[in-house]
Amino acid sequence: MIEPSERSAAGPKARRAPAASPEALHDQLKGAIGAQVRSTRQARGLTIGAAAARCGISKAMLSKIENAQTSCSLATLAALADGLDVPVTALFRGVAVESEAVFVPAGHGARIVRRGSRQGHLYELLGSLRGPHKRMEAVLVTLDDESEVFPLFQHSGTELLYMLEGTMVYAHGDDSYTLRPGDALQLDGEGPHGPVELVRLPARFLSVTAYPDSLAEE
Repeated sequence: MIEPSERSAAGPKARRAPAASPEALHDQLKGAIGAQVRSTRQARGLTIGAAAARCGISKAMLSKIENAQTSCSLATLAALADGLDVPVTALFRGVAVESEAVFVPAGHGARIVRRGSRQGHLYELLGSLRGPHKRMEAVLVTLDDESEVFPLFQHSGTELLYMLEGTMVYAHGDDSYTLRPGDALQLDGEGPHGPVELVRLPARFLSVTAYPDSLAEE
C-alpha cells in the first residue's frame, strides 16, 4: 500500500545496540560456538573422545573449543558440523550481533500523507527497518465513513494485508476478495491492487510490505 517514495517526516526511531569491541565480539563468538558444540555433543550422548573421533580432531582440541579457549578455523567448524551432524550455522546460535528494533506505542505511529488522506483515509506507520535484506514497512490503515475508494496501487515487493475491523472488497489484478476481521491476503505488489468497495465501516487493516533487496539501501 505504501509507495517506497512516500515517507513520514517524523516517527519512532530505530534503536541500535552499542557496538562491541572486536575483542569482545571474538570472545562472544568463541563462547557461543563452544556452548553449542558442548550442548549438541551432549544431546547426542557422545563423550568428548567419541565426538572428537567423529569430527576428526583431538580430544584436547575439542575440550579447548568447548571451553572457549581457542578459535576455530573454517575447516574445523566444517569438521565439527559434519561430525555432529548439524548445519554449520547451528554452531553460531547465541552469538550476539548488532541489531535494530522499532517500538511504536499504541496510537503513536507516524501519520503518512498520501493519496486518499483527504478523503478520510488514515495511514499510521508502525515502523520500518532499513539496510540490506531487511526493508519492511508496517502500516495501520483506517477507512472511515468519509472515505472514498481510491485508485489501485502498484509497487515493488510483496504485501500482506490483515483485516482488523469492518468489511471491504479488495481487488488484485482481475480478482477481488471480500475481507472481514481475521482474513489475510498476501499479494504481489506489481499487480494493481486496492479497495474497490467499502462494505462495513470503519474498515481497519494492517498492511505489511516487504520490498526487494535492490531497494534496501534507499
